[in-house]
Amino acid sequence: MTSEFRVRAARLTDFPALLEIWRRAVAATHDFVTPEDRAAIDRAVAEEYLPSAELIVATNAEDEPIAFLGGSGREIESLFVDPSVHGQGAGRLLLEHFDRSGEGDLSVEVNEQNGGARAFYARLGFRVVGRSPLDGQGRPYPLLRLVR
Repeated sequence: MTSEFRVRAARLTDFPALLEIWRRAVAATHDFVTPEDRAAIDRAVAEEYLPSAELIVATNAEDEPIAFLGGSGREIESLFVDPSVHGQGAGRLLLEHFDRSGEGDLSVEVNEQNGGARAFYARLGFRVVGRSPLDGQGRPYPLLRLVR
């Protein structure tokens, strides 16, 4: 199915759709996050992260975003796929596009409680090299550091 998906740089006009992708993906995969924390993170994603991050998007045949990846250098900072296309190759397509040089370790941090993300990265050859008991904002959501 990935033949239907394309990768391009994010545009400012994509941000409302990307925020909705983030919201749907988090609702489907992050049931361990409290409603209060989810609201705070939502504000940060909308007001700080999306406007400033370097993002690539996977789009459908109509050029509508269905997933996005943010990263810098060899570090994946975010990868969110709309649940309606989970398992159809959009995440893999974005990751492979981001890693097209293939030079050096590629790294990412994932929530330890997010079994789907852990399985996704394991299928793509990532291994756990570290763990933090807190997320980047000091919340009690352990992070696993993965490299490939």
